[in-house]
Amino acid sequence: MWKKRKPAIQIKSRDELAVMREAGLVVGRTLQRLTEAVRPGITTADLDAIAEESIRSQGATPSFKGYHGFPASICTSINEEIVHGIPSPGKVLHEGDIISIDCGAIFDGWHGDSAVTVPVGEITPELRRLIEVCEESMWRGIGAGVAEGRLSDIGNAVETYVRAEGDYGIVEEYVGHGIGTEMHMDPPVPNYGEAGYGPSLVPGMCFAVEPMINLGTAATLLLDDEWTVITDDRRSSAHFEHTFAVTEDGPWVLTALDGGAAHGYRSRDERIKDGAQS
Repeated sequence: MWKKRKPAIQIKSRDELAVMREAGLVVGRTLQRLTEAVRPGITTADLDAIAEESIRSQGATPSFKGYHGFPASICTSINEEIVHGIPSPGKVLHEGDIISIDCGAIFDGWHGDSAVTVPVGEITPELRRLIEVCEESMWRGIGAGVAEGRLSDIGNAVETYVRAEGDYGIVEEYVGHGIGTEMHMDPPVPNYGEAGYGPSLVPGMCFAVEPMINLGTAATLLLDDEWTVITDDRRSSAHFEHTFAVTEDGPWVLTALDGGAAHGYRSRDERIKDGAQS
């Protein structure tokens, strides 16, 4: 009897990582523009229009538009909406809201995927702390993505940090993923679990790490539009995501404009160009 083989994790060459970096920069620049555009009175449809123009003007294609029928170029999830919110002219941002913006782009056949949660004007200290915890948990997960580590080390780092910071809900149904020539590839990358399990990490693997952290319960509900996911208790949720590559000397954050340097990861852009990364 033949044993079922586990799907292989795509390994990228130096040149392929360089193209993925270009896709990541398209996403990073677009999210920077969107973050600056967030204000009371703007609609999520306005943000979607900015995103599509930004992505296409950089010679890339929105990953999300048409993906399994999704109708927009970004996902915009407000307050209790966790992920996959659909932009709409009727969704207006108000002072005190928070909005999660998820963006993906395809450049020369390779994908970048990233998300941020942005305050709308002045927000409560509770919401600000939720955003801080979610973003830092993402960076902790990325930091665990080192060569010769194991895949579950990433989720364990996310969960360990979040649990130490308070009684937050860590969403389990929606997780990170491998990424490369497709937006969603094997393996899934959960935001929880024990360390030391799963495939060994080797240079050239790329993952999207994306914790979704709730103020209350981790339980979720899918709305009738069959896209938008909300918290079961209607309390707010935050979502952060970056695409990173495993390298011989640490993570290279492909969707961060500085490659992750501000968070302790040395940018590898010039080393890739010089052929130092195999």
